Amino acid sequence: MKLLEHFQAIIRGEAEPPAVSRLVGFHMTEAGEGTVTFELEVDERHTSPPGSAHGGILCDVADAAMGCAYGTLLDDSETWTTVELKINYLRPAWPGARLRAEGRVVNSGRTLALTECDVVNGEGKLVARASSTVMRLTRSPAVEPDRPGLDRLDDTATSS
Repeated sequence: MKLLEHFQAIIRGEAEPPAVSRLVGFHMTEAGEGTVTFELEVDERHTSPPGSAHGGILCDVADAAMGCAYGTLLDDSETWTTVELKINYLRPAWPGARLRAEGRVVNSGRTLALTECDVVNGEGKLVARASSTVMRLTRSPAVEPDRPGLDRLDDTATSS
């Protein structure tokens, strides 16, 4: 089974979202082959001292969108990890703003992939742009099949 099917079940409310989604408050709204979108409504818990959304929150939702975009290309015997991430912040997002993190796979090889994410506000204006390198991993047989990507992993990249 492709992880894309699992992500679509999350969107339909038929599967639990990852714990980090609940912790931070973002949710997956779209998933297709090589693309995933998350949404986040900025509230006071997301703010930094100046009052706008903290850069770490924007980075977190972008990382989730990029990683899950890559995850749509994998089957349930595989997972991934971010090995490098860069983000540019272009404008503030204030409490009440509804943000969309639109992740996509730019290029995918056997082990590594390049991903990007645009975080846009409700007006469609670019708030942040991120890029990352993600690495394909093979699941350890000890990982429960209904918990994709959450527990123990074999730390060797797949060779196929």
